[in-house]
Amino acid sequence: MRPKILIIDDEEIIRKALEKYLTSLNYDVMTAEDGEKGLALAKESSADVALIDMMMPKLSGIELVRRLKEVSPNLVCIVMTAYGTIPSAVEAVKAGAYHYLTKPFELEDIGLLISKALEHRSLREENRELKRQIRQKYRFDNIIGVSPQIQEVLRTIHKVAASDSTILVLGESGTGKELVARAIHYNSQRADKPLVPVNCGAIPEELLESELFGHMKGSFTGAIANKQGRFEVADKGTIFLDEIGDMSPKLQVKILRVLQERKFEPVGSTKSHEVDVRIIAATNRNLEEAVQRGQFREDLFYRLNVIPLRIPPLRSRKADIPVFVKHFVQKCNDENGKKVDGFSEEAMVKILRYGWPGNVRELENLVERMVILKGQGIIQVEDLPSHLFEEKTPDFFTSIVIPDKGISFKSLVADFESELILKALQKTGGNKNKAAALLRLNRTTLVEKIKKKQLDKEAVN
Repeated sequence: MRPKILIIDDEEIIRKALEKYLTSLNYDVMTAEDGEKGLALAKESSADVALIDMMMPKLSGIELVRRLKEVSPNLVCIVMTAYGTIPSAVEAVKAGAYHYLTKPFELEDIGLLISKALEHRSLREENRELKRQIRQKYRFDNIIGVSPQIQEVLRTIHKVAASDSTILVLGESGTGKELVARAIHYNSQRADKPLVPVNCGAIPEELLESELFGHMKGSFTGAIANKQGRFEVADKGTIFLDEIGDMSPKLQVKILRVLQERKFEPVGSTKSHEVDVRIIAATNRNLEEAVQRGQFREDLFYRLNVIPLRIPPLRSRKADIPVFVKHFVQKCNDENGKKVDGFSEEAMVKILRYGWPGNVRELENLVERMVILKGQGIIQVEDLPSHLFEEKTPDFFTSIVIPDKGISFKSLVADFESELILKALQKTGGNKNKAAALLRLNRTTLVEKIKKKQLDKEAVN
């Protein structure tokens, strides 16, 4: 579709010259001799660019720009005048004009300007669409989970997103702390402003101060120019300080000042910069313990811990695992052109029994690997990696306390062995074959132990 250009000028010779030239450039051109007719054409035609004369009867060019912007906010307006002054140019731009052009001008110049104006409009529309997609991606209902634990987290996020309160997101690695931070930002009043994430644990301590607060030219070796810090970039928006528990005491002081006074100084500067930024911090460390050990400032902890959000580990909300698996299978199919239908019931049982120390990130990586390797059909239990089948020995021994007077090792081990055999016999209704299988012993070995320990009678009872 050819771009549509609307020419609004009361001078016929100008209209005709522009129409002929722009038509030769393959634009779809419309003309109007005054502002009212131009406004009516704009409403009917969805023009892309309007060339508007400043001085016209009935409706001035400036007023026309204002009214055109009301009916068609995406229309790019270029104002033309033979009486150009700086105040009138400023007024035109304030009214919403993209550019201000003084007559006379070369036709080639107007052709170049329209080309740039259309590129500008395209970039604005692309930027608007990208922002819409990001907001869509981080909508609350796109945070997956049906378990009561994650539903409670979602209810809290709903309540706090619209506020400007500082939030501390707590949880193990891989639980989705950054996803929660992004959801809060893109559902807040700051959504049109930047969200600047900083992984405090991934940047060397000597560079982190400059990264956060910027630096002045010559403030240290290698500072060859002034540099903006992440706080300045995030002004009016949100800064996400991930792994803040790894931050050095020196930087903790500077972060505390930003929280208290909304001011900071770049490295090498004595001039304070004011900043309007919301802070969301996250850590997988126990900050209360770090405070007790003197590794984290107590005053900073309380400043950050205004609204704590604790993301539970995946192993404590297994009801979410089938939902995650379905989502990741669909996502990996779409991204990689695969046709995997999901996991078999037996494979899903193995997945549910696994402990997922890497949480959601580990689950997503596994599903991606399975989908790419399988390609199509249903993923079976034999397709799963071997580590999902490793069963950890139950931790029987955490409650054992050795008394000060000591303990008989041999009698304790013998008692424990007898107890295991009796439990296995009780569980199998006295069936020695099944009991031996449960304890992973040969039947003969089990029978010998039962006779030696005279457990037959106890097992029956």
